[in-house]
Amino acid sequence: MTHDTQPPTPMIIPTTPRQTVQARFPDGRAFEAPIDTPLEAFVAAAGFDEQMPGRVVAVLMNHRLRELSISLKTDADLIPITTADSDGSRIYRRSLTFLMVVAAAELFPAYTITIMHSMPFGGYYCEFDGVRATQTDLDALKKRMRELVAADLPITQVRVPLDEALQLFRDWGDEEKAQLFARRRKDYLTLYELNGERDYFHGFMAPRTSYLDLFDLRPYNNGFILQFPRRHQPDVLQPFEDEPVLARVFQEYAQWLALIGVPKVAALNETLSSGPPEAPSGRILQAILVSEALHQRQLNRIANEIAERGANKQGIAARIVLISGPTSAGKTTFSKRLAIQLLARGIHPVTIGMDNYFVNREDTPRDETGAFDFEAFEAVDVAFFQQQMRQLLQGETIIQPRFNFHTGRREEGEPLAIGPEHIILIEGIHGLNPRLVQNVPPEAVYRIFISAFTQLNLDKHNRIPTTDTRLLRRIVRDATHRGYTAADTIARWPSVRRGEKRHIFPYQQYADVFFNSALVYELAALKPFAEPLLLQVEPDTPERIEANRLRAFLQWFDPLPDDIRAHIPGDSILREFMGGSILEHYQPGVLL
Repeated sequence: MTHDTQPPTPMIIPTTPRQTVQARFPDGRAFEAPIDTPLEAFVAAAGFDEQMPGRVVAVLMNHRLRELSISLKTDADLIPITTADSDGSRIYRRSLTFLMVVAAAELFPAYTITIMHSMPFGGYYCEFDGVRATQTDLDALKKRMRELVAADLPITQVRVPLDEALQLFRDWGDEEKAQLFARRRKDYLTLYELNGERDYFHGFMAPRTSYLDLFDLRPYNNGFILQFPRRHQPDVLQPFEDEPVLARVFQEYAQWLALIGVPKVAALNETLSSGPPEAPSGRILQAILVSEALHQRQLNRIANEIAERGANKQGIAARIVLISGPTSAGKTTFSKRLAIQLLARGIHPVTIGMDNYFVNREDTPRDETGAFDFEAFEAVDVAFFQQQMRQLLQGETIIQPRFNFHTGRREEGEPLAIGPEHIILIEGIHGLNPRLVQNVPPEAVYRIFISAFTQLNLDKHNRIPTTDTRLLRRIVRDATHRGYTAADTIARWPSVRRGEKRHIFPYQQYADVFFNSALVYELAALKPFAEPLLLQVEPDTPERIEANRLRAFLQWFDPLPDDIRAHIPGDSILREFMGGSILEHYQPGVLL
């Protein structure tokens, strides 16, 4: 016999929908407020500006970067982002640029400001198109900027239909932006508005002008410098330090862009799309070949200067050439190309690896975490290095050291002696540190600093940092040659950058010459390699935030097609990262 049973009737209790949301911070505190409360209010309630260096200008909300102006609709975990963070520093600089552009539009409506390039002490070099900036102009501009800061005006997002945005740019006479965004796939564009002025900026903004109170303007060359705080000291402006040699590098690159006919990204894309689709474009091939020829011109100039130093009765004066620069600058390819240029002038290069002069592992200094600090100057046996350099210059034979990275100890290597026709090439991060060769005659040393100093800008107001170019180079190289994922490279990048700022950049002023390794077409060439690697970075990780940022600006570059990429010369610096270098197995001083 069976019995039918009825399930118990559930008790239905009416509930009232929540009218509040909670924001939880890493220190365990949680704040509750009505739905749609701006993130800025939660950060203000938590008082992080009094607790942290710099100013909070954004948050990570559930592992995603978000502006403080957006409203919180559901409970969320928030991590404050300050101007001491890379993302926060970029937001501050971008917002300050908008503030300046808005103030200038009010005061000088007939002129347009162009952001030309960055300055090493924390600033952008800017120019008024077609007119020299005077001190009176800058005083008025700075005064108006400070008035806008004091007014605490909102900086708001405005989503505009793409056709309307393009027409706006054309009405403003900004054909560069119109050409760039005409290729956009989405049917809208997000602009920012401040005090009635609208513009496009690539990336997030601070919520209000009151956040932008730390800046200065100073005349420089034909334009001026917009100065802002740097990450490592976000609450102060760095003292102004003029670097005329570096300024000439930037000016030369601007001349290169004019010569190639590719002043901005839109022009590069136009160059890529010109010509019949069934054959490589003559215009882009010309841009590639002229860019490489300009690199070769730099190399010729450096090789000539080294050779001319020896045009005396004593023979070659510069016997040691020190090559330094940050990661992914292209030092390896540069050194090999320089060696070939020297051989063509009857000068025979030999290479010495600085890594072989490491102290034994137990003598290696440690960093603040207790880990071995292999990038510290004290990790090199400088006294032994100097002794061997003096012996070589005096005509003696030395036994080269060879560092065994498995045992962590230095061993004896091959003997080496040089004659009057030889020159020593040494590549290393400490190459420009004056302590490295302080006991070597100054006339015997020639110092070269190499880096990708410049890059195409998106438009007049949106820069692409050269640091991003080097990071993309390294992501592609690490995947191609070292088996690292993009996430691996991105995770290591902050440590790499700290080492550069500590051991490389402070000594660039001692260089005899700078070599600019940037190539006008390189981001179009790297894009097909980099994008798939960036897409593989796991979601909801810090590395994914950076990967998304890199992908976001790569979207504005058309990729270099395979058939055109095949025409990149085999000795190009770019080949060091994307593969196919004919110099990969060449060792200066060694006959293959």
